[in-house]
Amino acid sequence: MSIWWRLAADGRITLTLHIQPGAKKTEVAGLHGEALKIRLAAPPVDGKANEALIKFVAETLRLPKSAVSLKSGQSSRHKVLEIVGTTPAAVAELAPK
Repeated sequence: MSIWWRLAADGRITLTLHIQPGAKKTEVAGLHGEALKIRLAAPPVDGKANEALIKFVAETLRLPKSAVSLKSGQSSRHKVLEIVGTTPAAVAELAPK
């Protein structure tokens, strides 16, 4: 089993992601090693892919965008997001079975 998310003692959840920008549609594409792979329709230009990623994750988890923040990977395909205000069970549902 891949460990692509972690729960901190303060309730914050950290996601390890592998991003494929410029895809035909935005969707979760499964696991990529120790990361959850997400395809983004947004291009990797001027932060558009990062904005689209935060919006997609927030909408999928039914959270405000302010609950999702990019911790690392500003210009990389490997990104780490931090999420507040949700449960580990909700986050685990992001990955396809």
